[in-house]
Amino acid sequence: MVLAVFCMVPQLFAQNRELILYTWEEMFPQEILQGFERDTGIRIQYRTFDTNEEMLDQLFENQGAGYDLVIADDYIVELVTYFGLAQRLNRSRIPNYGNIDPFFQRKLYDPEDEYTVPYGAGVKTIVYDPARVNIEIRGLADLWDTSLRNSVGIIGNYRVINGMALKAMGRSYNNSNVADIAEAGKYLMQLLPNIRIMRDFGLEDELIRGNISVAVMYTDQVMKSRMERPELRAVFPREGIGLGTMPAFIPVGAPNPDAAHQFLNYILDPVRGARAFEYLGYYCTFLASQPHIAPALREFLIMPQFYNYESIHNIDQEAEDEHWMLWESFLEALENR
Repeated sequence: MVLAVFCMVPQLFAQNRELILYTWEEMFPQEILQGFERDTGIRIQYRTFDTNEEMLDQLFENQGAGYDLVIADDYIVELVTYFGLAQRLNRSRIPNYGNIDPFFQRKLYDPEDEYTVPYGAGVKTIVYDPARVNIEIRGLADLWDTSLRNSVGIIGNYRVINGMALKAMGRSYNNSNVADIAEAGKYLMQLLPNIRIMRDFGLEDELIRGNISVAVMYTDQVMKSRMERPELRAVFPREGIGLGTMPAFIPVGAPNPDAAHQFLNYILDPVRGARAFEYLGYYCTFLASQPHIAPALREFLIMPQFYNYESIHNIDQEAEDEHWMLWESFLEALENR
């Protein structure tokens, strides 16, 4: 028995020197990942998922084990905390915790700031080329204008795009009235003649190259497209701003929560945080990092003061089923038009 325990020590030590990070691709610059490994001796295993739902399925399947730190979208993290799949943070192990911007705290997915550290935020933004568009675009409803036929690009998130139709009709992203959602589905179908491209990743490239003249984009795509082509115009929709946050959390069964706490503290350093957000391209959620962001990038990475914003939340199952049904119909119509 003594020999067996002795043989296990190197294996346990190796596990304690590893951080399994589970998120999307390209969330951190290599200088941050390599710097953490160099400074702490903890090796990072960087694992990725394509959708929030895929991540949630993995956590359910593993009962919250298998990953040390996860970064996903706020609406899915609301479910993670609801089902007890995240563990409470030990703030004493995150001395830099106070560097978080208070605006991004006490949100619905974590009302007491017990489980998460917000790593980036974004708003769904319209970007267009004024030289190729004959109307002034001020909001979502303008995307239905017949002059934009076969020239619009959209991202592929079903709640965002279904919600876009709801917002254009003057309703909430989180409307749970099935009749309203069905009406929004019909309205969304009327947008089909104007849609040229739908893709979640690389949509900014289509706008930069001129394959589309208008796009509904994520915040990092706005930065990339306007850095490349400053003449492009960005519009925060007059119907209301769709705000999303990307919280980081430690799963309840994390094999190395100590490494996760160390990583959170590492990126919360003001200068390191600034370098991370300059790479990420989303709004900086660390208040202490904002003064360290390069001046040329501040307009893209420091969020304006919005008053008419709304975040996407989970809705009841009947409304969710209606969303999926209309989304599948929309995808089929888009493919077969």
